Amino acid sequence: MNNNTLEKFSYDNIIVRNFLFATMIWGVIGMLVGLFAALQLVYPILNFTDFTTFGRIRPLHTNAVIFAFVGNGIFAGVYYSLQRLCKARMFSDALSRVNFWGWQLIIVAAVATLPFGITTSKEYAELEWPIDIAITLIWVVFGWNMFGTILKRREQHLYVAIWFYIGTFVTVAVLHLVNSFEIPVTFLKSYSWYAGVQDALVQWWYGHNAVAFFLTTPYLGLMYYFVPKAANRPVYSYRLSIIHFWALIFMYIWAGPHHLLYTALPDWAQSLGVVFSVMLIAPSWGGMLNGLLTLRGVWDKVRVEPVLKFFVVAITAYGMATFEGPMLSLKSVNAIAHYTDWIVAHVHVGALGWNGFLTFGMIYWLIPRMYKTELFSIKLANFHFWIGTLGILFYALPMYWAGFTQSAMWKEFTADGVLAYPNFLETVLQLRTMYMLRALGGVFYLTGVIVMCYNIIKTVAAATAFEKDEAAEAPALAPVYTKHAGEHWHRWIERKPVQLMVFSLVVILIGGLVEMIPTFLVKSNIPTIASVKPYTALELEGRDIYIREGCNNCHSQMIRPFRSETVRYGEYSKAGEFVYDHPHLWGSKRTGPDLHRVGGKYPHSWHYNHMMDPTITSPNSIMPSYAFLLENTLSTPDTEKKIAAMRTLGVPYPEGYETTVRKEMDAQAEAIVQKLAEDKIKVSKDKEIIAMIAYLQRLGTDIKMKDSTSTK
Repeated sequence: MNNNTLEKFSYDNIIVRNFLFATMIWGVIGMLVGLFAALQLVYPILNFTDFTTFGRIRPLHTNAVIFAFVGNGIFAGVYYSLQRLCKARMFSDALSRVNFWGWQLIIVAAVATLPFGITTSKEYAELEWPIDIAITLIWVVFGWNMFGTILKRREQHLYVAIWFYIGTFVTVAVLHLVNSFEIPVTFLKSYSWYAGVQDALVQWWYGHNAVAFFLTTPYLGLMYYFVPKAANRPVYSYRLSIIHFWALIFMYIWAGPHHLLYTALPDWAQSLGVVFSVMLIAPSWGGMLNGLLTLRGVWDKVRVEPVLKFFVVAITAYGMATFEGPMLSLKSVNAIAHYTDWIVAHVHVGALGWNGFLTFGMIYWLIPRMYKTELFSIKLANFHFWIGTLGILFYALPMYWAGFTQSAMWKEFTADGVLAYPNFLETVLQLRTMYMLRALGGVFYLTGVIVMCYNIIKTVAAATAFEKDEAAEAPALAPVYTKHAGEHWHRWIERKPVQLMVFSLVVILIGGLVEMIPTFLVKSNIPTIASVKPYTALELEGRDIYIREGCNNCHSQMIRPFRSETVRYGEYSKAGEFVYDHPHLWGSKRTGPDLHRVGGKYPHSWHYNHMMDPTITSPNSIMPSYAFLLENTLSTPDTEKKIAAMRTLGVPYPEGYETTVRKEMDAQAEAIVQKLAEDKIKVSKDKEIIAMIAYLQRLGTDIKMKDSTSTK
């Protein structure tokens, strides 16, 4: 066919519109849930039912904003830009619709399970196994549609945005599959295939890279497309974009262990995480500079155009977050920040600034173009920008201050060598004002989002046309895969999408394999402790209640080898103590104290009263009441299945244990009931509180100081 021949075709705008509207709807819902959770830390009375306690609501918020708000934003931006970069309509309209409706159903499934305590407890991966399978299928549909479009493209070269889309697809698929290995017990209950240290390593390899490859790389692709479009300028540096892409995806995958510094993870894995985290500054800031320098010559427009304002602050927030992340991975800094609200501030600078503002700018740029009209109100868009920026500041600054306050109070000793604030609650009470200011920041930010939704609704209502199938034309060239003399070497890779996908896969697999294989295969990484035994059936049921209620959202089970922690909590945690923990429950935030050595610290009656009304034992506590545990009958029809599943995972329950499990549970429950009766507390032995007490009283009791080096 003649090179000058133009072929007419059309772009599918319907799928882009659908994802944009879903982004706005879920954004408002997810942020409302987040505001509600923030207010619960100020006004505990808002934990008014067992379905709305902080432990259940917090993962609903994170899933809603990450996978519903940001996820739909990713799909909207990719479906719009990919068609235009490839000069081709999406490979299949049917696959596009399956992608859209399947993703919305997954989000609805999260809403229908997380408030009911149906959770794996693994941060950012709380959804149970049937939903995990659905996520896998829909992600394959997305990849199939994307690669089908790329392969039928009319443009020879793959623009930098598409490299990031390919890297995102490949890496998210690997992360999800590896982290979601679990053994189903029932339709909505499973146990992680990994235990203890290995589970923590896999979880934070996934958790860190979920941030890297779901909240970062696809948005970098969107940055490389929408910022030049909005500024009407070419990308600042093609060569810098090459270095940015390959260095970023190679280094990011190694950095997960920096979430586990000073824990029971082997030191060599921690060190690898630190080294690669620090090196990440270079490619991350290379991408930030490439984005900001693209605006050279048009900074006068930034003053008047809200879209560019959002993009500039988004890229700046990306730069701030990607500088702070490597700094937090330094052990000296991490010793201060880990388990504090500093991490909450850090995460939200990226989420609210980078993801939120880039999404808002994209929406403001796309809707008027797709509806062939002007934005309803530039003033409202500017108002959104300023109140959103104010919201970020009111959110982040109090959380930074709260983090510094927590660390300072936890670690302070008097001149006599005793803890200055031995009661953990003393620190919590100092944070109430900061939590109020954080909630106010959330109100500001959410107000901006609602104003945006109104602005977009009015824009759409005033439009006279929406081009569902936007007409386009391009040279009818089949992609040519020959290299031309003097051409940059990377151009050859850009013409080979399948090879680019394979190269990306190899690059991202290296770090994960190097960190995980020795941890799984070299036994010296996790010395076995002879005194550590499997949980009894009643303790296992109690642990499942602990998971159901999301207790690990506020309490850690990992005492680090610091004087301040061992004096406060007891002997530091050992790797061998967690070999039967499927999943691990080390936690990532201490709103309440660490619980790893809580076993035997208090009588049964203390735990009973604490769960019934936390203020009885801890005046002014912000912990929710779990009085329903005193009334709920423990459900045990699946206990034998749970024991069998644990045995499959390598937990050494003896053969035939299932036949005696009921008798053992009854005896242990009866012993707890009798102890409670001594303190004039009458309760039936079949209540959930009994199982919870059994689990809490077990924590940390397998190891004593003399056992710390005892191995078999």
